[in-house]
Amino acid sequence: MRCLVTGATGYIGGRLAPRLIAAGHDVRALSRSAARLRDVPWADRAEIVEGDLSDPGSLARAMDGIDVAYFLVHSLGQRDFERRDREAATNFARAAYEKGVKRIIYLGGPEPPAADKPSAHLRSRAEVGRILLAGKVPTVVLRAPVIIGSGSASFEMLRYLTERLPVMVTPRWVRNKIQPIAVRDVLRYLIDAAGLAPEVNRGFDIGGRDVLTYAEMMQRYAKVAGLQRRVIVPLRPLSPWLSAHWVGAITPVPNAIARPLVASLIHEAVAHENDIAGYLPAEQVLGFDEAARLALGKIRDDEVETRWTNASGADAAAEPLPSDPAWTGGTIYKDERCREVNAPAAALWRVIEGVGGDNGWYSFPLAWSVRGWLDRLVGGVGLRRGRRDRDHLYVGEALDWWRVEEIKPGELLRLRAEMKVPGRAWLEMTAEARPDGTSVYRQRALFVPRGLAGHAYWASILPFHGIVFSGMARNIARGAEQHSTDAMRRPGSGGPGRPSTPRSPADSAR
Repeated sequence: MRCLVTGATGYIGGRLAPRLIAAGHDVRALSRSAARLRDVPWADRAEIVEGDLSDPGSLARAMDGIDVAYFLVHSLGQRDFERRDREAATNFARAAYEKGVKRIIYLGGPEPPAADKPSAHLRSRAEVGRILLAGKVPTVVLRAPVIIGSGSASFEMLRYLTERLPVMVTPRWVRNKIQPIAVRDVLRYLIDAAGLAPEVNRGFDIGGRDVLTYAEMMQRYAKVAGLQRRVIVPLRPLSPWLSAHWVGAITPVPNAIARPLVASLIHEAVAHENDIAGYLPAEQVLGFDEAARLALGKIRDDEVETRWTNASGADAAAEPLPSDPAWTGGTIYKDERCREVNAPAAALWRVIEGVGGDNGWYSFPLAWSVRGWLDRLVGGVGLRRGRRDRDHLYVGEALDWWRVEEIKPGELLRLRAEMKVPGRAWLEMTAEARPDGTSVYRQRALFVPRGLAGHAYWASILPFHGIVFSGMARNIARGAEQHSTDAMRRPGSGGPGRPSTPRSPADSAR
């Protein structure tokens, strides 16, 4: 089938498009700016077109030759979003009919109880569903509550609140029932719905395996993330308006998004029916804990997926994507350094691969030693493990308080920290060859904090980074240049050869 995916730069659309392609469908991705999709991994396997749902002409062109059209856009965070979404849905339904589209699939929100006065966000999502269902093209509306996956605004709000507040005074809505669903299950429903019979024109509630209160979700998230149990005290006078400002102050979720999301949480969000099980292939949906583990990259206890890795496969739907907003994916602190090196990449690589053990860490030896002693005092490994081979490293081996996670010979060394820290840390060093025979050294330290202690830890060591990490980058570059020069001067040498590694941290710092 030929599928049109609107909102292809958004959270769901950016994950749906490559999975439709993998399922054998032809995909046309619609975006207001085609340039934003230029660098996505699946760009060369899809047709990318520019258009806007508020422009009937561009929408009609995008619908030409399409069998299934996905409506995955909404104007949350923009002024007058209800009017914008109403206009977009009307244009979408009309263009789909005029161009002979066989099915429309829309991902909406839960229907609040009839007795409640719905929030503007839920009211708008429900209105879009009604407009599409009233059109002349068979439509499926999937009503999803909180979606669990890195990048989902609802999940990010949950993540930041839980991680940053070990003790919190909360509004009454933390006691409301919610049936969260894993993004992987949402995507499966969206893909399978494309094969429904033409006479199916209706909405379906979809939800995960667990029904929880928001407070229970925070406690279970804390457990999955390795945090201590949170102290949650519901406060009756805390209105939705005050709650939204509270969320905005504690989390990086933009206020324009946090406000309507918080307003929606005053309603319970559970599936009132499971009729979709009678229409689509049976498959068990995930529970909250497993969905949260996938979102955090904790697929296995010994496997850590970070924002920089290239995840793939069904479970990668829960992982962050480069197209996700900068405030998603949790907090990642970075220290990045770059040095131009007047030496070949081979000489630079020998210095990189020689790091640690007796060779030291090429800067401020006393600081490294003190940190090692402190780590041992709290039960960590310290620097005592050293390294097995003076010149070569291998994936999986211990290196002082690090573990070698990845090596691309001559190019990349990535180390994962095993010292006692309130979070997860990596150190990455790369050698990049230049056509003129010189090279570039890149160094990146990353830290993913765990709870409030993790943020405090990073703040406490930040003043030392300018000394330790800048000195390390400088001395690695100097070491490579010195060894390259020594090799060229060596009698009978025809080139830079195989420079030896620095004999000690003091040698590196000179």
